Amino acid sequence: MGLFEKIRAEFIDIIEWRDQEPGVLVHRFEREEHEIKMGAQLTVRPGQRAVFVNEGKIADVFEAGRHVLATENLPILATLLGWKYGFHSPFKAEVYFLNITEQLDRKWGTATPVILRDADFGMVRLRARGNFSYKLSADRELISRLVGARQAYLVDDIEGQLRAKAVSSFTDALGELKIPMLDLQAQYDEIGGSMKEKLASFFEGLGLELLGFVLENVTVPEEVEKAMDQRASMGAVGNLNQFAQYQAAQALRDAAGNPGMAGNMMGMMVGGQLASGMGEVLKQSAPAAPAAPAAVGKSCVKCHAALAEGAKFCGACGASQQVKCVKCGVDLAPGAKFCGECGAPQGAGA
Repeated sequence: MGLFEKIRAEFIDIIEWRDQEPGVLVHRFEREEHEIKMGAQLTVRPGQRAVFVNEGKIADVFEAGRHVLATENLPILATLLGWKYGFHSPFKAEVYFLNITEQLDRKWGTATPVILRDADFGMVRLRARGNFSYKLSADRELISRLVGARQAYLVDDIEGQLRAKAVSSFTDALGELKIPMLDLQAQYDEIGGSMKEKLASFFEGLGLELLGFVLENVTVPEEVEKAMDQRASMGAVGNLNQFAQYQAAQALRDAAGNPGMAGNMMGMMVGGQLASGMGEVLKQSAPAAPAAPAAVGKSCVKCHAALAEGAKFCGACGASQQVKCVKCGVDLAPGAKFCGECGAPQGAGA
């Protein structure tokens, strides 16, 4: 290598981050004590941002595009280094590339159950999960607080802290909103909105912008789920007496079309399992029995006119109502055709 090439190799004239990986948030350009040549070309690709740092102090920031480094577009760095106008010598500075694309579908969840006091079920252990998205925002805070002198800063380096804060905000939101267990599934949006509001300032303090936050699911222990299902079923049934009557009527209808089932139903009724329900069903659903006809008074044996109670003679025709056997003379019932005492026929006129 000639002297000219050796001197040239000590200067950097192209600055770029070519092999950008999705899991890397911040990448420090590998300068390795080489000086940056004034007039070097800086390439910032879409979804990136370049930040110049001098001795730990944030200097100039470049957005996406192709830039030629000069004192005109490095005003802060020129001030920090005491450059005079028209400076053309190589200089030393750290260059960080920031990945400012949105980090989508980042998962969060409760590693262990959180305990919540509920008015209906008492102390309940809950688990929750969801996702969120964010991007780098305030690069000055991010680099000064988190990156330091590291070569790269990954999503895994920060998301453990973000997930822990999400769980904490979930507990706070439930405690403040005081939503009953039976209403939790209908309030996911409200809970998630409250959590996002709490988390936004926390993310901002880390140099991040929280773009989206979703509460996907809240689960409770199996025994609480069963109790909630029973409570919901009771609410859906409404009047339990009417529901029991309806079930009994349905059972009777099914039994009517199935002789075998009818026998079983009778056995259950004898055992008393359906007795109370059947009584109410029959009482409310059976048609009213027709009224018994009014008692009809006695009529004359001769003219069939109505007679007063106990009358021995007809008030219309005067006929005696006492009928005697034509043979033995014993009293007979009006209209009798044979004597109950001697068995003699009484004739058509008797």
